[in-house]
Amino acid sequence: MRKHWIDNLRWVTVLLVLFYHVIYFYNNKGVFGGIGGFGEYPEYKQYQDVVMYILYPWFMPLLFLLAGISARYALQKQTAKKWFSTRTRKLLVPSTIGLFVFHWMVGYFNTVVAAREGTFGEMPAVARYLMCAVSGTGPLWFIQVLWVLSALLLLIRAIDSKDRLWSACGKFFGGGDGSKGRIVFIILLGVLFWLGEQTLIKNPRPESLDGLLNLYKPLFYMVPFLMGYFVFSHDSVQEHVKNAWIPMLSAACAAGVVLIATTFGQDNTSPQYLGNPLNCLYGWLACLGLMGWFNAKFDRTGKFAGYMTRSSFGLYIIHYLVIASIGYMMKQYTQLPPVAMYLILTVAVFTLTPLIYEIIRRIPFIRWCVLGEKKQLHA
Repeated sequence: MRKHWIDNLRWVTVLLVLFYHVIYFYNNKGVFGGIGGFGEYPEYKQYQDVVMYILYPWFMPLLFLLAGISARYALQKQTAKKWFSTRTRKLLVPSTIGLFVFHWMVGYFNTVVAAREGTFGEMPAVARYLMCAVSGTGPLWFIQVLWVLSALLLLIRAIDSKDRLWSACGKFFGGGDGSKGRIVFIILLGVLFWLGEQTLIKNPRPESLDGLLNLYKPLFYMVPFLMGYFVFSHDSVQEHVKNAWIPMLSAACAAGVVLIATTFGQDNTSPQYLGNPLNCLYGWLACLGLMGWFNAKFDRTGKFAGYMTRSSFGLYIIHYLVIASIGYMMKQYTQLPPVAMYLILTVAVFTLTPLIYEIIRRIPFIRWCVLGEKKQLHA
């Protein structure tokens, strides 16, 4: 039977990503991908940026966790060759070919910001287009990393062809009847979460690939992805997490409050901040608490949930163009107060993104390039 709680948690998290990027676009710390805030950092604190502190520690690791679980289920139903072929079309095509078909428009606004600072000068049109395409990657880093991790998973499966590692993880973390204490070992997996954050380059060198590696964080995201596949795809492990969702989510909220109260105003995307044990504790407990909560309370579907399950990937792929274009135009060419910009941009991303998605998925070749879909998934 399909586990609807996984679908529901995934699309809810994607919607939170959309809202996060509204706040992120106007962050005042000069973080890559944003246009800047409404005051000078660090003297001026934007209290709306608390959304970034709440969401960033857990929402992308959670998506990789769910991707790992889903990979296990998919590979039980189809061959590795077919699964990876589908993954390549769904992940690699949109994040490579799609850059030149659609996401160059996101890159255009990135280059406009840079050109305003004198970076590009009189660059020829073709070179400018190529620059726009490359710089239009934006949130697509997620599916690029996911594709690499999918290839890594096939290598691991080839080495462990008899599924010994998966079985061992199920026995150790899942156990059988009367094994309620296994939740302690599941929580202690957070140590791996912390170790993953330690792989970030603490002092990235300017004009190097260090910053890009810290953005992609492949070694860190490998941890939740493989944990999803080997540990959390077991029904017994999911049951332990489900039964403990209230204390874990409560503990996550407490850790988050302490974290934000003691660190608000710091750059919450810096390697030093992300490697903070309290940040890792909050992020890991939030992942566990949310998985348990959705398993316990939201393991069902309906028309809207079904639509979001089928569409959330496309919404993620498309949404940043809406934010980059409208967000940039408001900041540069209007005198609107910040609160109005946030409200307009929030409404825009949650209305225009589905509209653009519905148009694109109806155009065969464009659909393949941008969404990685050979045919319409739903009417």
